[in-house]
Amino acid sequence: MQTLQKQIQSTSKAAIMYNPSIILSLFFALILCSGLPLTEAAGGRWRLLQKSVGIAAMHMQLLRNDRVVMFDRTDFGPSNLSLPGGKCLRDPKAVIKVDCTAHSIEYNVIANTFRPLMVQSDVWCSSGSVFTDGTLVQTGGFNSGERRVRTFEPCSTCDWKEIQLGLLARRWYATNHILPDGRQIIIGGRRQFNYEFYPKSTATQKLFDLPFLAETNDNNIENNLYPFVFLQPDGNLFIFANNRAILFDYTKNRVVKTFPAIPDGEPRCYPSTGSAVMLPLKLDAKSIEVEVLVCGGAPKGSYTKANRGVFVEALKTCARIKITDRNPKWVVETMPQPRVMVDMLLLPNGNVLLINGGSAGTAGWELGRKPVLNPVLYHTNNPLGRRFELQNPTKIPRMYHSTAILLRDGRVLVGGSNPNSLYNFTGVLFPTELSLEAFSPSYLDPEFSSLRPAIQFPISPAKVRHGQALKVGFTVPGKVAPTKVSVTILSPAFNTHSFSMNQRVLNLGSRAFRLRGSSKYEVEVTIPGSLNVAPSGYYILYVVHQEIPSEGIWVQIA
Repeated sequence: MQTLQKQIQSTSKAAIMYNPSIILSLFFALILCSGLPLTEAAGGRWRLLQKSVGIAAMHMQLLRNDRVVMFDRTDFGPSNLSLPGGKCLRDPKAVIKVDCTAHSIEYNVIANTFRPLMVQSDVWCSSGSVFTDGTLVQTGGFNSGERRVRTFEPCSTCDWKEIQLGLLARRWYATNHILPDGRQIIIGGRRQFNYEFYPKSTATQKLFDLPFLAETNDNNIENNLYPFVFLQPDGNLFIFANNRAILFDYTKNRVVKTFPAIPDGEPRCYPSTGSAVMLPLKLDAKSIEVEVLVCGGAPKGSYTKANRGVFVEALKTCARIKITDRNPKWVVETMPQPRVMVDMLLLPNGNVLLINGGSAGTAGWELGRKPVLNPVLYHTNNPLGRRFELQNPTKIPRMYHSTAILLRDGRVLVGGSNPNSLYNFTGVLFPTELSLEAFSPSYLDPEFSSLRPAIQFPISPAKVRHGQALKVGFTVPGKVAPTKVSVTILSPAFNTHSFSMNQRVLNLGSRAFRLRGSSKYEVEVTIPGSLNVAPSGYYILYVVHQEIPSEGIWVQIA
């Protein structure tokens, strides 16, 4: 409230008279300062983008051309979108042996249009990440797809290419992560307590055992699928499965450190599906501190009970740990609502968005209940007990097999939800959902337009080098607080089953702030020099002013 009062005092009469956005901003400020009651869900807006894209968006990845690749599975039966030119998929293991409908699309964010793509094997519950050149590399799946590697290049006419035996083991519910040398590591999957690499060399043409995955496997339930994996600044991997984590040196196949279990001991991985993020790395600090946040999930026994028709309330807690501490400990926080099958997205300003899911049951066919319609903002840097903020609700339940990703303009693309074993639109509790929505977090609310930066240079897409000093020019319509300007870069994630693989935000800070002209400014930042911190590839760069981000630009770190 004090910030808003200062904004009112520092705004000239002329600015108020000729700037509608300031009028709106002051209107909201007066309401807040007056003490009039406001609902907690005062922020954020929803927009329906497409009533139907023909498929259920079970997996999503934003590419460097502002297109989003989505797909579901080939054994759902026929989708609501035909393949072009008489193309048909012939799969003897699928429900429909000859299927002439699409199970993947490319969505054009800018034009709000989509086109069908053709996958050649079953991509159900698969995983992926983006190579340094911007190519999506997607691995595993079910039946015909369990050992496949698929690639999709970002071009307006490209389609899927597949390598039949690109993997050594069947990968179903596995996790991928890009590595500093440009390879991907593929970890786990159903009954796979091991990992492998892609592409392979002579030295890596084999499977590597990972006993931690066997140790975290609950009999007949699992609770360790789609493990949460994050590359660390020291080059090791943080791997979380079930209710605990390790720091793992994949180059020597050894556990470097074992972290304590989350205090409540409850499972957080599939099918007791919660989610996790590595909080933004602040690179302008003397040393890089690393924190991981894990939220939601389902209590022990929930999966078994849900299969018997008893739907237990989901977990209402998050747990946060600073893994770079000498003796790391989990700090438990309470969310506004219980959540299972929740997606967690890093936002350009360093906060976290919790979105999608239910408040009872677990992941799995028709095993979730009580949709949670309100997203929640987690304010990363707020004091404990003041970090959660409800946002305005959607009208569309997003349950099992829902997805969400951040777009370059700061909106969140939301799709999917199919807890049914086929496309099923009637006679079920949660029908198959083919729509796409955009959620605009509260930082895009009109009241903040006077604070919002607009990047002038570099021009998107820009190519930069590790360790390079980079000047960033931008404009801000209103008064600028130089000490509250920062530059962040974000690695777009591969999202499925409530986990965003390869998600990463780096806070580059800012220095050498200077005025370039009327409402024009410039700061300088340094691109990370370490491949462990910033693996080569495509990122989205944002200027953030008082927690209000600009629209992003694409940068390739090479």
